Amino acid sequence: MTQDILSDRDMNVIFRDAHSFTGWQDMPVSEITIRAMYDLLRLGPTSLNCSPARFVIVRSADAKKKLADCVKAAAKGLVTAAPFSVIIGCDANFYEKKDDLFTHYPGAKGLFKEDEAFAQEEAFRSSSIQGGYLIIAARALGLDCCLIPHIDQGKVNDAYFKNTSCRVNFICSMGYGDAAGMTAHDYCLSFDEACEIV
Repeated sequence: MTQDILSDRDMNVIFRDAHSFTGWQDMPVSEITIRAMYDLLRLGPTSLNCSPARFVIVRSADAKKKLADCVKAAAKGLVTAAPFSVIIGCDANFYEKKDDLFTHYPGAKGLFKEDEAFAQEEAFRSSSIQGGYLIIAARALGLDCCLIPHIDQGKVNDAYFKNTSCRVNFICSMGYGDAAGMTAHDYCLSFDEACEIV
């Protein structure tokens, strides 16, 4: 509906002026803000509302050190310096909650439980989408983000998801970014380079 279109300023905050930050202001992020971020992202659509993403909020000094041991040397500072990081995990047994999540289709659980390959494909796809919602929700609440490269998936899984049905998808550090030293936004592909209308 046209009256629900976000303002140009909102678009700037979420997309046009947003950067991946590697430096952070010395400002804590409240648990209220973190909870508000999840309460927004959980409403984003996933396949049959499967909602397979699981989130570990890494906030304390000890927790940051533990996570830093799970990433390559070049990325350790991105974890330890940020106010907090989020491990976006993917629950392979997400369908066990389908009776609650998709009440108007009683057979939804069976669709996934009886076809493991299909379930894993949907779990990875939808948890990735939920990770995208996480970033949008964070920016909408005034936070900045930095995707963490060079993670050791085996170490993350052993440290955080051992003996569970969850596995790491990716990691994102968050806080209030420090614009000092930031460069101009990198080039992004134009519509004609990335899209085709058929």
